[in-house]
Amino acid sequence: MSIPQSAQLRLQFLARIVRKEIRYLNSTDGRLFDSPFSREKAQRLEADDNLAEQVDAFVSRFGRLQDTVGDNLLPLYLNAVGEKTGPAVDNLNRAEKLGLINSVDTWMALRELRNQMIHEYIEDLDKLTDALNQGHVHVSTLSEDAGRILCDLEIRGWIQSP
Repeated sequence: MSIPQSAQLRLQFLARIVRKEIRYLNSTDGRLFDSPFSREKAQRLEADDNLAEQVDAFVSRFGRLQDTVGDNLLPLYLNAVGEKTGPAVDNLNRAEKLGLINSVDTWMALRELRNQMIHEYIEDLDKLTDALNQGHVHVSTLSEDAGRILCDLEIRGWIQSP
C-alpha cells in the first residue's frame, strides 16, 4: 500500500521527532528518578533550581511525547492505513484494536495525570509527588506504545530505521 508523498514525509518528520522525544524523556526520567521522588524532595523545589528544572523538563517532555503521538502521529498513521479518524479517544480505541497501544484507559489516565502534574505543581506537594511517581512508572508505556507505531511504519516502508 502506498501513501501520498506528503503524508510519508510528514510521517518521517514525526518519527524523527518522536524518537528524539522518547530519548529526551528517558534521559530526564533517569536523572529525576535517580533516587525515589518523595514529598521531601518536592519540598526542595522552591530552593533547588536544578531540581525544579528537572521536574519542569520531565512534565514538559512527558506531555510533549503524549501529545505528539496521540494528537499528531496516531491520526496521521490511521489515515495512512485507511482508518477513520476522530476525537482522541476514538483514535486511541482504534489504535488499541490494531495492537498499537496496550490500553485506551491507560492513555486517558495519562492525559489526566499530565494535567495533575502541571496544575498541582505549585500547591499540593503530595499530589505532585504522586503524579510524578505515576508518570515515572508510565514513561515506558508511552515509549513502548510509540515504538510499536514506529515499528509498524518501518515494516510498511514508510519510515526508515534510525
